[in-house]
Amino acid sequence: MAVLPAKPLKTHHAALKVTDFDKSLNFYTEGLGMKLLKTWGEEDSRAAMFDIGDGTCIEMFAGGIKGELSQDRAGSFIHFAFDVEDPDSWYERALSCGATSKSAPADLLVETSADPLDVRIAFVYGPDGEVLEFFHSKR
Repeated sequence: MAVLPAKPLKTHHAALKVTDFDKSLNFYTEGLGMKLLKTWGEEDSRAAMFDIGDGTCIEMFAGGIKGELSQDRAGSFIHFAFDVEDPDSWYERALSCGATSKSAPADLLVETSADPLDVRIAFVYGPDGEVLEFFHSKR
């Protein structure tokens, strides 16, 4: 087995392909308040990178093709979760800037092999149907 590097893994970015680049750019920057770090390319080769607020980024690419989303396809990411203090406020904010509801804010207690996971969560669909979760751990 290989020796692990001294620094542990940390998230840099998740990538998203979109059909309407300008609409999604506006949703993530103006709507959700993410900081636009850089853009590059032209037309269907456009791309952008946003800081979600903690140094973790979303990289967004133009040229997406509309199609049916499937959470069951192996290798698919199911959703992108944001760690927030108030899922209800973020859910309402997302809806006000064009998202649609997947699941209204709700409390959930998940029995795990360790301590129960006590959370409040809410889900929305972003401009291209991407699933976004607003997640708050109560402990």
